[in-house]
Amino acid sequence: MMTLLTLLAATAIAAQPAHDVVVDLTPSGGQPQRALVSVPPGAHGMIVMLPGGSGEVGIGRDGSIAHGDNFTVRTRTLWAAKGYGVVIPDAIGGTNQRGLRSAPAYAQMIDRMVTLAHRQGVGPVFLLGTSQGSIAAMNGAAHAAPGRIAGVVLTESVSVLGGSHETVFDADPSGVSVPALVVANRDDACKVAPPDNAPRIAAAMTHSPDVKVLTVSGGVTRSDNDCGSLTPHGYYGIEDKVVGAIVQWMDAHSG
Repeated sequence: MMTLLTLLAATAIAAQPAHDVVVDLTPSGGQPQRALVSVPPGAHGMIVMLPGGSGEVGIGRDGSIAHGDNFTVRTRTLWAAKGYGVVIPDAIGGTNQRGLRSAPAYAQMIDRMVTLAHRQGVGPVFLLGTSQGSIAAMNGAAHAAPGRIAGVVLTESVSVLGGSHETVFDADPSGVSVPALVVANRDDACKVAPPDNAPRIAAAMTHSPDVKVLTVSGGVTRSDNDCGSLTPHGYYGIEDKVVGAIVQWMDAHSG
């Protein structure tokens, strides 16, 4: 069952486990934004998922998804099976988010999504970003108030300048003060997200109390774009293994 809720910035949302909920947010003076909230029965935590690419998911009013290939979007049932609900934001104003994810306004957007996740009342909230979305996750974690999030997960992070003209290093990694997990696939051939940079990303989070690098391998290529979602860069074909490893880390940091 799909439900549509229209919210103003200060409006609360009731938790609806076992249902996907489409939420329209209209921040005061800001651009409208849509999010999908999915909470399974018995959930014990929430993840704010920050997609890569342009950030455009194309969430319809009926809960349909126009662009569902991204790792953070297509795996939501896997997270649900392991007890985690997700909040998936669509692009702000429905526009391309490349080059914007390290900006203060983007950190504010992520904080709104964290609030939405907390309103589900099911446990700690984590940030998880992939590729370009890892820039957003780093930014959100760096500017999160104490107690807002339990940790941040950065997967196949953009760490080399490319077309978006920003990397995770532009998103204030030294400001991250929560546990962090950096996931890198040895078989990722995306030029702006080299797996060898994972230790450098981890080292940049100098104020995190616990930083771990998780190295995986494998994946199937179904795209001509090495940075595409249906490649090792997007963990295509090894989703279960990657989700399981991340969940093990999150469970250990759920307090």
